[in-house]
Amino acid sequence: MNIKEKKVNVLFVCLGNICRSPTADGVFQKYVDDAKLTHLINVDSAGTSGWHIGEPPDSRSVREAANRGYDLSYLRGRQVSKQDFEQFDYVLAMDKQNLLDLKALAPSDYAGHLGLFLDFSQQSDYSEVPDPYHGGKQGFTLVLDLIEDASNGLLKTILEKNS
Repeated sequence: MNIKEKKVNVLFVCLGNICRSPTADGVFQKYVDDAKLTHLINVDSAGTSGWHIGEPPDSRSVREAANRGYDLSYLRGRQVSKQDFEQFDYVLAMDKQNLLDLKALAPSDYAGHLGLFLDFSQQSDYSEVPDPYHGGKQGFTLVLDLIEDASNGLLKTILEKNS
């Protein structure tokens, strides 16, 4: 596949789609925009649960992201569906439990990349993006640090595989 011929679709998934996956969505979208690849890479996010459908991201995620120049305000929670596996080339879970849930939902013939987002990270201290929902500000800061690192690796991988 040549990235110039087919758009690459990336879906970030966490539990509720209000903290981690919308943060990944907003950060990666900015990386794509800054690289002038918006016409070639589509970005979205979803949750494995339906708890927050239609809701904006958690205000703490929005605030921390805005402090680094990322806009999450336009995002709204949605639940992942079987149809997502028809559209998305990369379905990336924030943690192992959500990955297990996604594997249970994925069709057996899914040909895209289904895995953990932090597999694209350069750091080695974390294999999962920890859920900051019940913690303080430092949890949201850590989430951004991990997502920025993995976003760099993911963009590099997509460009290398599709150029």
